[in-house]
Amino acid sequence: MTKEDIPFPEIRKRDGRIAPFDKKKITEAIFKAARAVGGENYSLAEELTEEVIKYLSATRVPGLIPTVEEIQDVVEKILIEKGHARTSKAYILYRDKRTRIREAKSELMDVVKDILVEGNKRTEEYSYSPAQKMHKIALAASQKYYLDNLLPPDIAQAHRRGSFHIHQLGYYSKTLDSLQIDLPGLLKKNPGLLEKFSPIGFYSTLMNFAGVVQSSLNDLFGEQHLPFLDRFLGELIRRFKKGGEHALVEDSLRSFLRYFRNLSLFSCEHNIKLSLGLGLDSSKEGRLCSQFFLNELLSQKDHSNMPRIIFTLRKGVNFLPNDPNYDLFLLALRSALRSGNPVFCFMDTSFNSLGNGACYFAGGLRVAENRHGRAGGEGRGNICSLTINLPRLALTTRDEELFFVELDRLLRLGVRQLLHRFEVLTALRCRDLPSVMGKGFYMGSENLTPEDSIREALKNGVMTIGFIGLPEVLRLLLPEKRDNNEENLRLVVRILDHMSKRVLSFCEEYDLNFALSCVSNDRRLQYFTERDREEFGIIKGVTDKELYSTGFVLFQEDEGLDKKIAFEGQLHRYCLAGCSSKVFMMPGLDPDGSADFLRRLSDSDIGYVSINTFFPYD
Repeated sequence: MTKEDIPFPEIRKRDGRIAPFDKKKITEAIFKAARAVGGENYSLAEELTEEVIKYLSATRVPGLIPTVEEIQDVVEKILIEKGHARTSKAYILYRDKRTRIREAKSELMDVVKDILVEGNKRTEEYSYSPAQKMHKIALAASQKYYLDNLLPPDIAQAHRRGSFHIHQLGYYSKTLDSLQIDLPGLLKKNPGLLEKFSPIGFYSTLMNFAGVVQSSLNDLFGEQHLPFLDRFLGELIRRFKKGGEHALVEDSLRSFLRYFRNLSLFSCEHNIKLSLGLGLDSSKEGRLCSQFFLNELLSQKDHSNMPRIIFTLRKGVNFLPNDPNYDLFLLALRSALRSGNPVFCFMDTSFNSLGNGACYFAGGLRVAENRHGRAGGEGRGNICSLTINLPRLALTTRDEELFFVELDRLLRLGVRQLLHRFEVLTALRCRDLPSVMGKGFYMGSENLTPEDSIREALKNGVMTIGFIGLPEVLRLLLPEKRDNNEENLRLVVRILDHMSKRVLSFCEEYDLNFALSCVSNDRRLQYFTERDREEFGIIKGVTDKELYSTGFVLFQEDEGLDKKIAFEGQLHRYCLAGCSSKVFMMPGLDPDGSADFLRRLSDSDIGYVSINTFFPYD
């Protein structure tokens, strides 16, 4: 067949462009498929190409330019009809692989374009730097790689369609999430640090510890928390009595804080993922440190680059009017009513009152129970997380019993994903995380050599299974009983009890620390509602919002507040990895009245709360 015999000198490519027809490309594709199954006859590939062209000539519509997809469909047809089934199968696989590569490139380019356009639209005060854009593009490329090449297909598909969300997917094989840094423990493990620090005073010691914290921030992608920081700093001040004058201490603390605020200016995310734990040290020195940090919060107009403070409340220390640190609690409330910083955790709840050393992160994530070592949060953290889209389950089932069947299936798939990530991370060596593992920051890493796997230390971490959208599930599964408090509470308890028992069974089955959480207020979870809205349409109270609910939002003045507090207390009792409750209050409220309200929350077994104000402070 000559060039003149070909009735279509042009083809239409996938992107709509017109290109010259080249039959050699068909021949090469057939030959590659044949070689994949042991064939080496190039002449046969040429003969089959002629058959493809004949078929296209006989069936084409005059005036229409054939597309690449149409030609490939005919190639498959001819291969099968001519008895080359194995070659046809190889060709189909080759075609599918090329399609996936092409789609991955296209999707990635769309993401890159969105990042660049979004960055250019930012305000002058808060624009993406070139480094930040590059960081986002690198994460997007990593996510595509892991979804297409590393994750099992069913897990990748569940993430793509929005059944669950794998958090920080771009770091899947690189590092862990978060850590509660045990500063006193680091001193005990490294007694030489004191000898090195002692001649140079409190300021130099504090700045050296700032460097220690920064090295941990460099190793991990998530939040680093300094638990009981007031107690630790109080002890340091007493060690350096000569440098313990009030003014010198405040100057040193100001430099410590400035160190991390400056770090945030160069962070790829415009903020430093650091939080400070205060509230429980009633010594003179510890109180001085807490007062300083809280007053700094009150004095700042811009809180975007300030570390978050987690103020721990306990009766007998700071929660009741006659407690020694009650004034610090009121000071913390003044700041929270102004800016939302600090957040509060309650140590008098049923799950925190056993002296288990529970520690919280600023987002509400809790670390306490441990199957492989000392309980408590210090020296431990979250390894990785996923969040289950509960409303999607309810939308696909619309039946309570079927909902629980599908929930079991999704929980099992979710724990498979966490186990897969755990195994991938155990391939890391101690030297891959030079500070967190190499310097003994992480519990169980003290005796590791640089070439050792981090598996044994990693067993002390927590893997969290989160969920979102419980109020929306009630609306979908109890449409006729929406105002029936008893029925709503029954279903809330049933869902939470069911998930909690399943997660505990995973702990027993795999001898690892899994825990249930309800802290997923990540704005990136907006794609849950977007995809559900596309598939199921706009449903009032469910898909007509930007983000599914993480809990039952609490307003201080609310007719249904008692019901919501009761529901919220159930969330906290079952979610041993934490729950991020939110309270909305008017700015400028009396701190004493707000303190009464927080005591009411604690009495209902709510373990953590953040305060949001209705209007921005001016």
